[in-house]
Amino acid sequence: MDILNALLAGFATAATPVNLLWALFGCALGTAVGVLPGIGPAVAVAMLLPITAKVEITASMIFFSGIYYGAMYGGSTTSILLNTPGETASMVTAMEGNKMAKNGRAGAALATAAIGSFVAGTIATVVVTLFAPYVADFAVRLGPPEYFMLMVLAFTTVSAVLGQSTVRGITALFVGLAAGCIGMDQISGAARYTGGQIELLDGIDIVLVAVGLFAVAEVLYAAMYEGRVVESRNPMGRVHMTARDWKRSIPAWLRGSVIGAPFGCIPAGGTEIPTFLSYATEKKLAKGDDKAEFGKEGAIEGVAGPEAANNATVTAALIPLLTLGIPTSNTTAVLLGAFQNYGINPGPQLFTTSAALVWTLIASLYIGNLMLLVLNLPMVGLWVKLLKIPKQQLYAGILIFATVGAYGMRQSAFDLFLLYGIGLLGVLMRRFSFPTAPVVIGMILGPLAEAQMRNAVAIGEGSWSIFVTRPMSLGVLVVVLAVLVLPRAMAWLQRRRDWPREA
Repeated sequence: MDILNALLAGFATAATPVNLLWALFGCALGTAVGVLPGIGPAVAVAMLLPITAKVEITASMIFFSGIYYGAMYGGSTTSILLNTPGETASMVTAMEGNKMAKNGRAGAALATAAIGSFVAGTIATVVVTLFAPYVADFAVRLGPPEYFMLMVLAFTTVSAVLGQSTVRGITALFVGLAAGCIGMDQISGAARYTGGQIELLDGIDIVLVAVGLFAVAEVLYAAMYEGRVVESRNPMGRVHMTARDWKRSIPAWLRGSVIGAPFGCIPAGGTEIPTFLSYATEKKLAKGDDKAEFGKEGAIEGVAGPEAANNATVTAALIPLLTLGIPTSNTTAVLLGAFQNYGINPGPQLFTTSAALVWTLIASLYIGNLMLLVLNLPMVGLWVKLLKIPKQQLYAGILIFATVGAYGMRQSAFDLFLLYGIGLLGVLMRRFSFPTAPVVIGMILGPLAEAQMRNAVAIGEGSWSIFVTRPMSLGVLVVVLAVLVLPRAMAWLQRRRDWPREA
């Protein structure tokens, strides 16, 4: 009853005209961002962080959340019609969705993607509503050793899962950790790694890093490396589903939601694993003619399941963000930066200190999901028209917007040099396939992890054994080692098994 009462109070705040307008604006902008290939939600949120600094916090968080899950809806449109997934989460949708579009069934693919996103998003929001308070209550009882090991787990999994190489992921993480050390030491007050620059005494603003790594780097990379590619679009047709499509899609939506939600709840990061797992499950369960459509004509289950898993993961990822203060993706890392801009640190105390904000945000997820269903089904033809915007003008607008926003925070020329320096670093990282999420997560969580580590060692009276003498801390450490060692051990065993055959 406490949860229900808190949720109803959240709905009362979220349903005010001003907050409804912010939710609608965020959902519409998020859908547009998802439709435009190459521009993800992290770019949009990072670009708008400086602009919305003066907006009231509840409205601002509702707006950013609308962009966050709206982009996941819109991302399926380009994947299906252009075979151009804007995010890694949409890669699996493109595999079957584009084949359906080439066979004149783009309407059915778009419909099952939109409705599946709504079903999975709603189920995952119910999971957030029911379980987030209990996770927060449990997290309150954790001490510094457990918190530090949880952050190490987040560092490890995000670095290992995102990107093509674990070494590159960990390298990117250490770049973020190093950037997080710049500025005044939290305990001693000594200046660290500032190079004598007064502007760096307060550290590097996370907004500059987010805007530079995502928005500026995206534009510079496109200008330097992307050629003029003529994109061919498949005809859309009427957005509707037959009775047979509904029969095949409903079980796939439910299975995708069940697969995706748990992956979002754990601080492991990435939508790639649940979406590919959902696709493999649907392909394995398909029978007869339905199975024959996979990889040829395009199977509707191959769109419905992964799209549901994607949205369930994305929505459930708010649990570790709100209750532990641990982001698991580019966008949740930038959202964490948005919270910190307002002086709020997500974590177990958030449900006590800012309960009204949290429950309003959760209530806005229900409202936003309904808005997105209305925006994506009848109005999909309008969103497709965005694909006609010339990329040159689009990227120029993003660059101007990002530059003005970054300069407007402190009116500092130093910030602009830093912004474009970070942008060039982002270009190099993209050029050589280094993931950017570990940089942002390392920079945000690095100082927090350092503080927890120092507190833990102080509790252990200077002994590092504190991390292995406490059961939960030791358990998380074992999981960290398993994440790092098991994939390599299995690959080595596979090579040993294949060697006699190859010889």
